[in-house]
Amino acid sequence: MPLELRHLRYLLAVAEHGSFTRAAEELHISQPTLSQQIKQLERTVGVQLLDRTGRAVRLTDAGATFVPYARSAIQDLAAAERAVLDVADLSRGSLRLAMTPTFTTYLLGPLAARMHALHPGITLNVKEMTQGQLESALLDDAVDLGIAFAGPHLPGIGPTDLFTETLGLVVGPDHAHAGRTGPLPVAELRDRPLALLSGDFATRAHIDAYFRRHRVEPRIAVEANSISALTEIVRRTGLATVLPDALTRDGTPLHPVPLDPALPARTVVLLRRESAYESAAARAFTSLARRWAQS
Repeated sequence: MPLELRHLRYLLAVAEHGSFTRAAEELHISQPTLSQQIKQLERTVGVQLLDRTGRAVRLTDAGATFVPYARSAIQDLAAAERAVLDVADLSRGSLRLAMTPTFTTYLLGPLAARMHALHPGITLNVKEMTQGQLESALLDDAVDLGIAFAGPHLPGIGPTDLFTETLGLVVGPDHAHAGRTGPLPVAELRDRPLALLSGDFATRAHIDAYFRRHRVEPRIAVEANSISALTEIVRRTGLATVLPDALTRDGTPLHPVPLDPALPARTVVLLRRESAYESAAARAFTSLARRWAQS
């Protein structure tokens, strides 16, 4: 009996959940049907792939060897299907894009607007996730491209530099430093109330390290795990925050205030799986992102 793709999908589902019941629920088939299909797969390959003797279903040694090949086969087939559907003139197609939370606030809007204006037939599917999740999603072929910060990266991830992100003090229109152009000594932030991102963000760790380096301990008046919530708070109060300068572009009421010494800059990169098929939509988005970064 030849190998069938559904058998591979069924095996991966059981391996992921460690349970026939939960795997069957995810696959929308009955548990007896799932068990029968897995046994057919084991008869086809001539070896037991799952250990069913314990409370949880586990891969045998043979199963653990087989699963990476099964996952790779499914990924390759999905890539082949996308390649067949890919249209070089960009009259239709799709692009799966992931980015870390900072970029959804100031980068996603301009890039999505330009992509839609130039290629309205391309469907853009955007997901927000942490950098670790993003790189894993690329390796699992769950997304086509990712926007994050420069490495180190997981093996198999290829980065392309886009631009350098600078951070500084950001204040609202009624703040005492609104409109200030000269650098503000960081020591002046000692014991000043600030609104900052929560520890969920890599940017917060970057900010905290900067303050520690310069022996400044600001008073944290507000912590938020949403950049849009944080900017709204800063806009309506006398609090300041530390965020990318790019958030103050495009006519927002927020004002950038450079700090002295400046926060270390970070390189923003476009990430892809090195062995992935690059669709016309992915190539077009990469070109568009580079042009935006240079503008």
